[in-house]
Amino acid sequence: MKFSLALDPAVQTAFNLKQFMGRWFEIAKLPAQFEKGRCIETNFTLKTDNSIRVVSSEILKAELRKIEGTGVVEDIKNPAKLGISYSYVLPYSPYWIMSTDYVNVALVYSCTDILRLFHVDFAWILGRTRSMPEATVQKAMDTFAKNNIDVSRMIPSKQQGCDKTL
Repeated sequence: MKFSLALDPAVQTAFNLKQFMGRWFEIAKLPAQFEKGRCIETNFTLKTDNSIRVVSSEILKAELRKIEGTGVVEDIKNPAKLGISYSYVLPYSPYWIMSTDYVNVALVYSCTDILRLFHVDFAWILGRTRSMPEATVQKAMDTFAKNNIDVSRMIPSKQQGCDKTL
């Protein structure tokens, strides 16, 4: 399935899917209705059929919540444009890796049209650790802004107290 995105931000060239796999923590985001908790992280694992196991978790009201989905490379010529779905009945949503160094930071963009009435943008700054230098966050926000993604609503994610026993 192809997406018609209002924005067509540049994505990572020569993207290496295997290097991207592993655990990523949410550092900052455009607010998303489906993410309400803290300590949000996602673990990506490449499966033998070349699809991706995607497990996202958050702590909400002192309870660890996990959701598992599937990711796919939608266009082999452009492997940084992933599609992710957390349900068998829902289509894949765009999950575009705009930029990553694989070891510290990744910038991800997605958008969706809801009932063809609303256009919603999502953007995440992900890190391999629960925090990152402010300069790195600012550079990431500048990259989003250069791609016409409005970062004025971007908020830091809560990554404190995540290792305490629930």
